[in-house]
Amino acid sequence: MDIRLLHPSDIPHVQHANITNLPEKQVLPMPQNQECYFMKYYLYHALSWPQLSYVAVDVSRPKKTPYDYPRIVGYVLAKMEEDPPDGVQHGHITSLSVMRTHRRLGIAEKLMKQSQRAMVETYGAQYVSLHVRVSNNAALRLYRDTLGFKNENVEAKYYADGEDAYSMKLELGFIREQILDEEEADEDADEGEAVGDVGKAGERAGVNGKEKSKKRKVRVGRGLGVGELVERNESHKS
Repeated sequence: MDIRLLHPSDIPHVQHANITNLPEKQVLPMPQNQECYFMKYYLYHALSWPQLSYVAVDVSRPKKTPYDYPRIVGYVLAKMEEDPPDGVQHGHITSLSVMRTHRRLGIAEKLMKQSQRAMVETYGAQYVSLHVRVSNNAALRLYRDTLGFKNENVEAKYYADGEDAYSMKLELGFIREQILDEEEADEDADEGEAVGDVGKAGERAGVNGKEKSKKRKVRVGRGLGVGELVERNESHKS
């Protein structure tokens, strides 16, 4: 199974998965040509936020010709809220679907985690939101129990058939911490360790008889993911 970014050429196959699994998902006003609307809707996401939407491709199917289309068995369609009412930069999961033949394999969880990380890395998202039917127990177990989303409120008659939706939210601070830890680990690996007697002596005595300070790089500014890095001295001061 290959989890990769959504390409515009994937949209017809994503639409097929959506119609197969979630025919009632879209609740926005529908024009008469519903199929055309769906295509534009997916393309809008793919072009506006190309880093946030992912597909799961079944690579086990042999490719007989260079023109064979990929077998997309799952996708997550995501965006950033352009004018968040709370003024906080955050993402939103528009749609998530996995074909019934490929469920219970952890695909939905992987798709969600990829999208959430991209929200933080690319746009500095503070949290991610979504809506889910109150009767969709399988989705609730994924969002609430596996991924850690919290119920914010109930939106009455959110879906076209009149069913209510839970409005859910997940804070993304833990992803920012993971990214910082990974960057620090990479820097430590690049620097290597002191070798030879000089290195050992330096470790014992420190530099100029002072305790070696511990520094951590942290992000500053609102543009997390593109902001500058600064060093903060975390050594104990006497």
